[in-house]
Amino acid sequence: MSDSRVGLTVTHRRYVPFSHAHYAGNLVDGAYALGLFGDVATEVCIRTDGDEGLFASYSDVQFRSPMRAGDVLEVSATVTRVGTRSRTIDFVARVVCRGRPDRGESAAEVLAEPVVAVTATGTVVVPAAA
Repeated sequence: MSDSRVGLTVTHRRYVPFSHAHYAGNLVDGAYALGLFGDVATEVCIRTDGDEGLFASYSDVQFRSPMRAGDVLEVSATVTRVGTRSRTIDFVARVVCRGRPDRGESAAEVLAEPVVAVTATGTVVVPAAA
């Protein structure tokens, strides 16, 4: 029997402010994406179970490309497994817009192809059904 919650995808977008730059070249640390994954996982739990749930663990995290201040990130979470109280979720953070300081202080562009910055698989838990 298949569960209708499997395949649910929730997407958030977030501008990365320069105040979050952590390294030279205005790079943002990878933990920034993990925080965004927590936010989108919360919405997944609300939509699937009517509760914010709790993030239990990551089974895989891959940092694939840099994230920079001035980027617009698109963060998606897709439910891949539903257990009694646990949900497995695949995450991806993509850069969809990027600052272009070479063109001017506030110049930016929409990327023709989003750049995958971080992928992960995580588990959330929700209260037992009443």
